[in-house]
Amino acid sequence: MGDAGMGDAGMTEQAREGYPDATGLLERSAAAFVGGVPDHGPDDGFFGPASVTWRTAADASTPVAGLRALMIQALHPLAMAGVEQHSQWRQDPVGRLAATSGYLATVSFGSRADAERVAARVRRIHVHVTGVDEVTGQRYEASDPALLLWVHAALVDSTLVARELFGVPLTGQDADAYVAEMVTAAELVGIPRDQVPDTAAALVGYLDSVRPVLVASPAARESVGYLLDPPGLDADLAEIWQDIRAGVIGSLPDWARAMYDFPDEPLTPDRRTEISQALGVLDAVFLGQPGVLEARQRIAARVRAARRA
Repeated sequence: MGDAGMGDAGMTEQAREGYPDATGLLERSAAAFVGGVPDHGPDDGFFGPASVTWRTAADASTPVAGLRALMIQALHPLAMAGVEQHSQWRQDPVGRLAATSGYLATVSFGSRADAERVAARVRRIHVHVTGVDEVTGQRYEASDPALLLWVHAALVDSTLVARELFGVPLTGQDADAYVAEMVTAAELVGIPRDQVPDTAAALVGYLDSVRPVLVASPAARESVGYLLDPPGLDADLAEIWQDIRAGVIGSLPDWARAMYDFPDEPLTPDRRTEISQALGVLDAVFLGQPGVLEARQRIAARVRAARRA
């Protein structure tokens, strides 16, 4: 898989040699997801089976949403500096992605106690993530609610956009409900509730308000280059990844695509169909990983029971 069409965000061969390959990407992500979905929890967690969060859990567009979110998050220089200077991203990028998957699964589907436990761990880690961004010269603290809000908003927005383009779109009412549900997820990591957008329109307005401080730093470009073209994928997965990459780039807002120097290639209806089909194939492979089908069935069964009730 080459770098054609990736703009300046593609990894150089020298940078690529500094990263381990992506072997085990699906397996480790699947194991993390399964670990976050309890067999029999003491309660339904913070959202529950009647929530939009649970009802849309199996949407195949999730990989595009996750990668798009990471790309937008990386454009905030202070957020990216924290990752660059403190995380094990370069040493174990697949592990970092899997840990994120496990965290999101636990917060979404785990018991309240489990969600609070993993969120408390993240808050403890953030306390020690401080420093000075080499790009802007500004000091940052990962526990700063303003930085946490950027990360949160990028993920929620990306989920809505990916579903609209490649999955099952949410109605306007469900989109607002989902954004409102995610306020609780934001609060768990330390963002004051009254600072978090609680409608889809407010979310877009917030993202636009932060644009003046964004920059595609060298660290952002390098990390994005890895995400879009991870080395070491087997041939079948690498082929699927080409379509996913196209979906991620095509789903970016114009301003983000321009910051990364990606070409402006509109997603035609036919191309969207091809990408959706590739995502469906990837989801089928993911579903075949140990425990994933059973975890999805547990969620679906509780959603059906909530509907009957």
